[in-house]
Amino acid sequence: MSGTDPSHAAGAAPDLDPGRAAVASAYQRFEPRAYLRNNYAPPRGDLSSPDGVGPWKLRCLAQTFATGEVSGRTLIDIGSGPTIYQLLSACAHFEDITMTDFLEVNRQELGLWLRDEPGAFDWSVYSQHVCLIEGKGESCQEKECQLRARVKRILPIDVHQPQPLGTGSLAPLPADALVSTFCLEAVSPDLASFQRALDHITTLLRPGGHLLLIGALEESWYLAGEARLAVVPVREEEVREALVRSGYEVRDLRTYIMPSHLRTGVDDVKGIFFAWAQKKVGV
Repeated sequence: MSGTDPSHAAGAAPDLDPGRAAVASAYQRFEPRAYLRNNYAPPRGDLSSPDGVGPWKLRCLAQTFATGEVSGRTLIDIGSGPTIYQLLSACAHFEDITMTDFLEVNRQELGLWLRDEPGAFDWSVYSQHVCLIEGKGESCQEKECQLRARVKRILPIDVHQPQPLGTGSLAPLPADALVSTFCLEAVSPDLASFQRALDHITTLLRPGGHLLLIGALEESWYLAGEARLAVVPVREEEVREALVRSGYEVRDLRTYIMPSHLRTGVDDVKGIFFAWAQKKVGV
């Protein structure tokens, strides 16, 4: 949900930590439709230029899933926010997908799309683009139908808790893979909190499983309607170091520099990272 697109969701429960409590309080003003307009409608939502931020993210995900190495039965999307694009390539490789978010308004927004209800956000341009770059001859309707069928549940999550999905989670654990887009940096008051949140979600992943992580680089705030939300600024090397500390082998780490025409005043993001990491066995 950041100026790039952070899925801002995962959040922080109101607890005794003042930094996390402040994050949770700020997110109560989060407006999903404003966030979607800022990041998934033009100009950032213009997928016609291959140099745009949207095509870059979709390409990173499609290319990684095309390797065939990231597959299995169960996948959890950590801090989905109000977006589904991050799962368009994943849904061909996992039959049981769990979406999650800290905010009920985001879970409601996801539900509208998954039930194909009138008024749901239109992701068809993204679906069409993914079908184009995957080159399997699939229609966007077939792609969206498959994703809707394979998302089995939408659950609350708090990445700042040692058990992010709570006790007795309805999601099958441990998962074969995790996806998370614009979540951890957007709900962490500092780098140490970012590291702990990464540690927490890693407990949901089986040894040898894969994490695909997309996030904002060097961003300190973003807008979502009335909400101005703080983000912990992270650099590429800090992301790499955090993954290694949490017990991952970094398989791929790419960065995208946000061009000036996409710096639209809805955030101060400098770029985006994409990381593919594999949890080491024995961690």
